Amino acid sequence: MTDMLTTTSRPARHAEDSRPSAVRARGLTKTYGRGATGVRALDQVDIDLRTGTFTAFMGPSGSGKSTLMHVLAGLDTADTGTVQLAGTNVTALNERQRTLLRRDRIGFVFQSFNLVPALTAAENITLPLTLAGRRPDPDWHDQLVTTLGLVDRLGHRPAELSGGQQQRVAVARALIARPDIVFADEPTGNLDTRHGHALLQFLRTATDTHGQTIVMVTHDPTAAAYADRVVFLSDGRVVDHLDHPTAELVATRMLGLDNTGPDSTGSDIHGEG
Repeated sequence: MTDMLTTTSRPARHAEDSRPSAVRARGLTKTYGRGATGVRALDQVDIDLRTGTFTAFMGPSGSGKSTLMHVLAGLDTADTGTVQLAGTNVTALNERQRTLLRRDRIGFVFQSFNLVPALTAAENITLPLTLAGRRPDPDWHDQLVTTLGLVDRLGHRPAELSGGQQQRVAVARALIARPDIVFADEPTGNLDTRHGHALLQFLRTATDTHGQTIVMVTHDPTAAAYADRVVFLSDGRVVDHLDHPTAELVATRMLGLDNTGPDSTGSDIHGEG
């Protein structure tokens, strides 16, 4: 785990606007409930996420950040609007087609790990490929388990692993199939500081070294500082964004959202990562 804990300088970025969109969404709305009790979780959200970038979604509780991630990932559907993932119109897919899309092209890292208790770490890591009837790339598999410090834990079941080890297994599972995009929902929420930073450094390296596209929901400014860009939501709208974030700048922006609420004119992100 020593290498994962070493913070390195980030390599120079290519011009983000020259990269294709990994995800493009237009006009997303989502309301839970009806009438006076209805809650507008997404309110005309437009956003582009560029290939090979690391984006963090942040906002106050109830701002819509988790709902936006779930809609972009095909885990939930919007009431109106469109989502395109690497050229595929996710909005037009039925539930079975969305399930196959998630299995074959999307990786997920959740706060709760979601490992299968009866399977070993090795079996949990390769589960997405097993379900798809595919074999892992042995070189990529070995690189993942070595970098994540799991070589001597592959025969253990989740109950025999620490929380940090379980989360690292979940990260390896998310990346094993080399998905188009990885969605991470509060991935460090159940980890101590040391293992949380190690996990974030690995996600950073996955983008810098392997061109992996990552979208993370977090409430932690320190975690958000690992991203290329932070997108801020409030009351279901994208209200601000911050490139090349630091923990201090993120915390200041978040404090502004908590104090003033969403920008009165609304906002979106067109053609940006």
